[in-house]
Amino acid sequence: MEGGDRGVAVASHGSLGSGAAAATVRELLQDECYSDFLNKDFDVKTYTSQSIHQAVIAEQLAKLAQGISQLDKELHLQVVARHEDLLAQATGIESLEGVLQMMQTRIGALQGAVDRMKAKIVEPYNKIVARTAQLARLQVACDLLRRIIRILYLSKRLQGQLQGGSREITKAAQSLSELASMFLKQAFEGEYPKLLRLYNDLWKRLQQYSQNIQGKFNASGTTDLYVDLQHMEDDTQDIFIPKKPDYDPEKALKDSLQPYEAAYLSKSLSRLFDPINLVFPPGGRNPPSADELEGIIKTIASELNVAAVDANLTLAVSKNVAKTIQLYGVKSEQLLSTQGDASQVIGPLTEGQRRNVAVVNSLFKLHQSVTKVVCSQSSFPPEAEQTIISALKTIHVLMGNAVQPLLTSVGDAIEAIIITMHQEDFSGPLSSSGKPDVPCSLYMKELQGFIARVMSDYFKHFECVDFVFDNTKAIAQRAIELFIRNASLIRPLGEGGKMRLAADFAQMELAVGPFCRRVSDLGKSYRMLRSFRPLLFQTSEHVASSPALGDIIPFSIIIQFLFTRAPAELKSPFQRAEWSHARFSQWLDDHPSEKDRLLLIRGALEAYVQSVRSREGKEFAPVYPIMVQLLQKAMSAFQ
Repeated sequence: MEGGDRGVAVASHGSLGSGAAAATVRELLQDECYSDFLNKDFDVKTYTSQSIHQAVIAEQLAKLAQGISQLDKELHLQVVARHEDLLAQATGIESLEGVLQMMQTRIGALQGAVDRMKAKIVEPYNKIVARTAQLARLQVACDLLRRIIRILYLSKRLQGQLQGGSREITKAAQSLSELASMFLKQAFEGEYPKLLRLYNDLWKRLQQYSQNIQGKFNASGTTDLYVDLQHMEDDTQDIFIPKKPDYDPEKALKDSLQPYEAAYLSKSLSRLFDPINLVFPPGGRNPPSADELEGIIKTIASELNVAAVDANLTLAVSKNVAKTIQLYGVKSEQLLSTQGDASQVIGPLTEGQRRNVAVVNSLFKLHQSVTKVVCSQSSFPPEAEQTIISALKTIHVLMGNAVQPLLTSVGDAIEAIIITMHQEDFSGPLSSSGKPDVPCSLYMKELQGFIARVMSDYFKHFECVDFVFDNTKAIAQRAIELFIRNASLIRPLGEGGKMRLAADFAQMELAVGPFCRRVSDLGKSYRMLRSFRPLLFQTSEHVASSPALGDIIPFSIIIQFLFTRAPAELKSPFQRAEWSHARFSQWLDDHPSEKDRLLLIRGALEAYVQSVRSREGKEFAPVYPIMVQLLQKAMSAFQ
C-alpha cells in the first residue's frame, strides 16, 4: 500500500509539474519581451541595436536573465516529470544501436555473399560470351559446309546424269544450271571489281564495234540497211542508237550489276570494321599497338587498290574508308581520360595523361598512314580523295580536343607566373656598375623552369612533333602578349628597374624557345617583343615617333606604358577603376577591340584633367600632351 501511495505521489507531482510548466510557457509566449525570439527572421544584431537605441539595456538584461532562469526551471520540471520516458528513450537508443550494429554486420555478410555470387556469375558470363562467339562462327562454318555439300551433291548428280547419255540430258542441264548459278552468285559478289572491269572492257569493245559498223555503212553508201536498223522495234534496236534522249546505255548496263555491288560494299565495310572492333575490345583502356594499326592500314589500302578498276566503285569504297576512320576516332575518344588529373601540370605524368598521349599518338599514326595510302593511289578520283580527307580532319580535331585541357592548364600557369612580376620591385635606381644585379627577375626564372619542365615532362612524349609545335606556338604567342601587357603596367619604374626589365625581355625569348622550332616563327608576337625592349630607355617623344607604333605594337600598349612616366595623380586605367592587375588583364582579354581599350584610356586621361582642374593646377604633366596626341592619332582610325 505504501508503494502504491508513493507511485500516486510521483504521478501527481508529474502532473502538477506539467501543468505548471505549461502555464509558465504560456506566460513567456504572451510576454512581449520574449515574443521577438519566436520570429523565424529573428536577427541578433537588429535586436541589439534596437535595445541600445531605446536606452533600456539594463532593463532588457534583467528581463532576459529572468527569462533564462524561468526556462531553466521549466527544463528541470520537464525532466523530473518525464524522467521515466527519458530513461525509456535512452534504453531504446541503446537497443537501436545494437540493432544498427547487427544490421551493419548483416550488410557486410550480404556484401560478401554478393561478391561471391558475382565471382560465380562472371566466369559463366565470360564463358557464355565465348560460346556465343564460337556459335556464331560455327553457324558461318555450317553455312559454308551446307553450300559445299550442296555443290558436291549437284556435282555427283551431274556426273551420274552425264553417264546416262541423251536420256538424262535435260536433267543434266538443270543440274548444271543450278550449279552454275550458285557459283556465279558467289563469284559475282566476291569478285565484283573483276566483274566490273570485264563489263567496262566489254562496253569499250561494243562501243568501238558499233562505231566501226556505222563507219562502214557510211563509207559503202548502203544507207537502206542502216535506215532499216533505225526503224527496228525497241526491243531489237542497237543500244548505241537509242530513241529516248535521256537513255544511257552504259548506265543501264551497269545498273544490272547493282545487287552484286551492294553485296560487295557490305562485305567490304565488314572487312574494314572487323579489325577495328577487334583491337578495341569492350572495357579496353589502351589504344591499338603498332602492329594492330598496321593491319588496319593494310586492310584500307587493299580495299582501295581492289576498287581502283572503276571511279564510281572507288568513290563508294572511299566512303566506307571514311566510315572506318570515323569509327576509329569514336573508339579512341572513348579511351580518353577527362578527369582532373588529365590536365594537371604540377607533378609527373599521371596514368590518365599517359593514356591520352598514347591515344593522340595512335590517331596521329592513323592520320599519317591513311594520308600516305591516298597519296600512293594512281588516278584517284578527286571526290573520293576529298571524302577521305574530310574524315581525316575529324581525327585532327579529335587530337586537338584531347590535348586541349593540358594546353589550357599550361597557359593558365604561365599567366599566373607572369603576373607575379608586379610583386617585385622595379623602382630602384641604376647600380654603380650600370648593369642589373641579377641576369633576370625571379618570376622569369620560374617561368623558364616551368616551360622547360612542361616540355620534358609532358609534350616530349607526343610523337606528332609538328602537331605539338602548332599548339604550343599559340601558347608562346600568348605568353609574349601577357608579358608585354604586364610589363607596360609596372609602376613605378626606376632606371635600375628598366635595366632588369630589359634583361627580362631578352630572357623571355629563351623562355618561350622550347615551344617552337625558332622564336622568329612566332611572327608578330616576336617582332613586338623585339621592338618594345628599346622603348624602355627612349624619351617619351621618341617612343611616340617609333616606327613600330601601330603596325607592330598597338597604340593602347604604348599609351599604357607612358602612364609609368606620369605622376601618381595620372592614374592608369586599372588604378582609376580600382582593379587588380589580374582583373584588368581579364578585362583586356574580354575586350580585344583596340577601340574599346583606347576608350578606357581616354576615360583615365579625362579623369586626370578633372583632377588637375579641381585643385586649380596650372599645368599638366609633361607626358600628358604626348599621350593625348597618340590617343587622337589612334582614334582617328576609327572615325
